[in-house]
Amino acid sequence: MPPPLSRSTLGRFNWRFSRLGLKLFMIILSVNVAISAGVFLAVSFSIDRGFLEYLNQAQERRATLLADSLINRWEPQESWAWLERSPERWPMVVRHALGQEHRDRPSPLGEAQDFVLRDPQQQFIVPPHNGRESNWHWLPLRSDGELIGELGFRPPMQVMERMENRFLERQQRNLMIIVVSLGVASLLLAGGLSWWLGRRTRALAMATRRLTEGNYHSRLPERGRDELSRLAKDFNVLAATLEASRNARARWVSDTAHELRTPLAVLRGEIEAMQDGIRPLNHESLASLAQEVDQLERLVTDLRLLSQSDAGALDIQLAPLNLSDSLAGRLEDADRWLNDSDLSLTRQIAPDVMIRGDAQRLRQLWDNLLDNSCAYTDAPGRLAVTLTCEGEEAVVTWQDSAPGVPDSELVRLTERLYRVEGSRNRASGGSGLGLSIASALANAHDGSLSASHSTLGGLCWTLRFPLLIDQ
Repeated sequence: MPPPLSRSTLGRFNWRFSRLGLKLFMIILSVNVAISAGVFLAVSFSIDRGFLEYLNQAQERRATLLADSLINRWEPQESWAWLERSPERWPMVVRHALGQEHRDRPSPLGEAQDFVLRDPQQQFIVPPHNGRESNWHWLPLRSDGELIGELGFRPPMQVMERMENRFLERQQRNLMIIVVSLGVASLLLAGGLSWWLGRRTRALAMATRRLTEGNYHSRLPERGRDELSRLAKDFNVLAATLEASRNARARWVSDTAHELRTPLAVLRGEIEAMQDGIRPLNHESLASLAQEVDQLERLVTDLRLLSQSDAGALDIQLAPLNLSDSLAGRLEDADRWLNDSDLSLTRQIAPDVMIRGDAQRLRQLWDNLLDNSCAYTDAPGRLAVTLTCEGEEAVVTWQDSAPGVPDSELVRLTERLYRVEGSRNRASGGSGLGLSIASALANAHDGSLSASHSTLGGLCWTLRFPLLIDQ
């Protein structure tokens, strides 16, 4: 098998993005960006619905803790004078009540400016920060059932307004980090995949281009077990098939030219001998020329039949036919032929085996098998022909005696113009087309012809035809 495309050949193109690789790159990148956007929208929705409700509940708990602490501080003195005289104590009171006295910074939702205090007459003891009024939520302060004041706390929505800029800055920074990280990961993933896929598809494209230019030696490396590996394997099979077909076509043309050259050379030689007066122009000389013309005619007829078979245009008329009568009748007519070749015939033919066939083409098939056995069986020899039914098939077994054929040659016997001895000497046999024609005729009857070793020491030909099923 020819070597695959070299790494140096492929390496010259590795730096380029293929269109398929670029499409894959854009798809992966777009999907990752869409996933990031979806996650961001889902988190934003969760914050708007769930997190804000949580903040409301947390702020109410803080206000309740601060209210209990203020009541405890009011009861010993039964007044707010201690706070009115020292309003600067308010942040420490709030932090102590909320358990934040050990923190360097208070919670964003627990700052002193988010709470105010007023007495029962609704006079501010701790006024709003910077004197601003707000939509406060009020929590009454009672001691033994007596109203001693009201604690106001800012709702989370207003606190969030103050936190909005800080929150958005953090989210934007975090989102930027996520998007950049995802972009880098997407670039690495998409770039690696597109490079890998592009390299393999470019190799396939290069090999396909070479194939279309008639270079059937190109092969692709088969690595892995994915679809591309199977595609590479199928491509290599296609290239090998095309290469074998081209070689067979070239050999077919060469062999045909050789077969035609021999009788033409004989014809030319005899005609020139007659023209020079070396041979007389009489009945014997003309008979010799006619014999060579007949040989040429048979060869051309055989070639035409094979070409029609290849094109699926073989002239054959299939109709219900008694295979038993066709085979038995031809063997009876061949008695003289077999006697001249010193072959003894034994036959065992099942009666009334029906197939769809062409009587003329089947007779041609029997003639080719008879010619092969008579030409290549040592005298005295034996020929055994049987016809049986196996399942839905009619099976014809055609066996002759020595000489046999090596195992390596069996599969090549039906190749056109092929002879086992490798010689093109016409004295060694026919044109080498008889068995090819026999195989083509069997295939035209939806059957098959295969060769194996005979128990008689020669060749065994097995023909299978589909039986005619009664409608």
